[in-house]
Amino acid sequence: MQDFASSFTHAMGLILQGDAELWAIVALSLRVSLSAVVIAACIAMPLGAALAISRFPGRGAVVIFLNALMGLPPVVVGLVVYLMLSNAGPLGVLQLLYTPTAMIVAQVILVAPIIAAITRQTIEGLNVEYSEQLQSLNVSNTGRIATLLFDARYALVTAFLAGFGRAIAEVGAVIIVGGNINHVTRTMTTTIALETSKGNLALALALGTILILLAVLVNAAVSSVGGRARAMAYA
Repeated sequence: MQDFASSFTHAMGLILQGDAELWAIVALSLRVSLSAVVIAACIAMPLGAALAISRFPGRGAVVIFLNALMGLPPVVVGLVVYLMLSNAGPLGVLQLLYTPTAMIVAQVILVAPIIAAITRQTIEGLNVEYSEQLQSLNVSNTGRIATLLFDARYALVTAFLAGFGRAIAEVGAVIIVGGNINHVTRTMTTTIALETSKGNLALALALGTILILLAVLVNAAVSSVGGRARAMAYA
């Protein structure tokens, strides 16, 4: 108990004193995860909206498959990306393995289905609500997607934050494709796993505390944005 108290006190000291190594790890984690979520959102939101307004044979199966992808095992994604980026893989010539770029690619694959599925659910409801109005204006499918995405912008922030929450807490995929290299690809989650195994509980606890604070902030933001979206919907 005394060791834990000592480690926790040391951890708080690392946070409050602005330990350079600690905050470098936090900065890298945020850069990788935010980059992945922005890229995933740019891809997944239009695709999710397109699926929401489209009607075609087999659409139900596509929706089920998309929802299933939300539970992709991170280690499997990491393995696939590793095989693609390794020297023997088709993209090995790019030399991206064990770089932050490889970690971003893995996180995009993990996050995109989450954002796409939430976007589809959100846009599908709006499409039913505004269907007659958009048809009367003879709006094309592309224009309909753009209009509905803009109208649902506050609600879709929830999808973005949900994706960020998944990305920032990811460890399995990023440790496979990033290699957990100090000062290069070492993120908060991979550092926690490494330092705990080494017995360096102070750094692990400091990073764990920051992760918990980020989770609280993300959930608070989701609640705030969701409340604002509902208020606008009833306005």
